[in-house]
Amino acid sequence: MKKEAHFFKSLADETRLQILWLLMLQPELCVCDIMEPLGISQSKASRHLPYLYNLALVADRRQGVWRYYRLAAAPGSWQEKELHLLREILQETPAAQVLPAKLSQWRRHWECQVPEAAAAGGGLANL
Repeated sequence: MKKEAHFFKSLADETRLQILWLLMLQPELCVCDIMEPLGISQSKASRHLPYLYNLALVADRRQGVWRYYRLAAAPGSWQEKELHLLREILQETPAAQVLPAKLSQWRRHWECQVPEAAAAGGGLANL
């Protein structure tokens, strides 16, 4: 039962719950899509995402300098069933209901900023 205990310990952290919730809302998110809505630093996100990765709850992929994350619990696994239950719980939680709007707001802001940065010759690093 060590795996199960470790899994439930991971859910005892608010930031990891918030990250999982954001990943339940979108098929894939970059680290900045997680940092901004949660108001956390890149280093804090970088501490929590590998923890979830090591539990096989999320998977990642690299695209250039960007790293993208998605839920990765195996279909039919007990982890997937627990994540499904967690989704049902979180969608009725007031604190979780705020995050979709924050994510949408961040993504709209990001889309507006990307062309400006590129036109300035600085690329994405200026954002």
